[in-house]
Amino acid sequence: MKYLEEFRDPELARRLLDDIRATVTRPWALMEVCGGQTHTIIRHGIDQLLPEGVELIHGPGCPVCVTPLEVIDKALEIASRPGVIFCSFGDMLRVPGTDRDLFRVRGEGGDVRVVYSPLDALRIAQQNPDREVVFFGIGFETTAPPNAMTVYQARRLGIRNFSLLVSHVRVPPAIEAIMTSPDCRVQGFLAAGHVCSVMGVDEYPELAERHRVPIVVTGFEPLDILEGIRRTVRQLERGEHTVENAYQRAVRPEGNPAAKAMLADVFEVTDRAWRGIGVIPQSGWRLSPRYRDQDAEHRFQVSGITTVEPAECRSGEVLQGLLKPNQCEAFGTTCTPRNPLGATMVSSEGACAAYYLYRRLGLPAAPPPARSLPVVPLEASPVA
Repeated sequence: MKYLEEFRDPELARRLLDDIRATVTRPWALMEVCGGQTHTIIRHGIDQLLPEGVELIHGPGCPVCVTPLEVIDKALEIASRPGVIFCSFGDMLRVPGTDRDLFRVRGEGGDVRVVYSPLDALRIAQQNPDREVVFFGIGFETTAPPNAMTVYQARRLGIRNFSLLVSHVRVPPAIEAIMTSPDCRVQGFLAAGHVCSVMGVDEYPELAERHRVPIVVTGFEPLDILEGIRRTVRQLERGEHTVENAYQRAVRPEGNPAAKAMLADVFEVTDRAWRGIGVIPQSGWRLSPRYRDQDAEHRFQVSGITTVEPAECRSGEVLQGLLKPNQCEAFGTTCTPRNPLGATMVSSEGACAAYYLYRRLGLPAAPPPARSLPVVPLEASPVA
């Protein structure tokens, strides 16, 4: 298959669904890790077409959504300072901090600019040598290499007025945290193909073996998702728990060696806080000592900011797969895309945004009770 339409062929989808129905003999709960996959599932109604008993649980795969509140507040503090040009992708501007967002900062006179690449921010720094330029670097393994390359280029070109506010996170430790949670119901994973196109699949076999769960690397079109589900269900029915690559057109087992080398040079692995979840050990990156002077958090001395998540927002439970968006009492009422309580309603990859956009508005008869967060039983440690 070479063309987009072929990855949405209804006849091929029907055959895959028939195969899944013929395979399933008992209930199974699968988690798609990527927010892009969540939007494909909800947009095309894949979860509603699956045989009864096969449940798709939405995971913490939206990079905007898992950016912790304290990092958002650090961004707001830096962006509000005189002489700073704060650059970000557009989907971060409406993510609520404690009492405002980047749009509000811009309305109050802050120089907040939307860019389409971190290299755009680097060019702005070259053009404005008398001002500090900060790029908001968020995301999973997919967006980390270009951000690392930009820091590397700034050092190589001697551009001293450029820095990076880092909030990069890694998928495998998140899977580990999900599987060790006492509330976990996940029996198999659809792994994000774009993450694996960078990092390869080396980190997944140990997870699959230790937790006895199949992990299938999957793409983002409807047929990709259905093929990933088909392979995962087949493994579960056979009692297997291996790693399969169902996205070979983009993912090589070793990943992208050049991108991995750049990550190893510019970043180092560290503990990271995930919004609504808590601190997950070794789940993120920070700039390595060689590049520490380009770390905006250190440059602007904002490491002491602490925050408290709003009690009425249950996005942490959504991100952990413990709650469907329309099971939250605030969904579609006090929380909408125009007036969001949390990032899952704002981001283009957020599960709450997907449910709202594609009109999954109906509430179940008995929404789950509120839970205290963080649910993942991890001991918090400071994020340097």
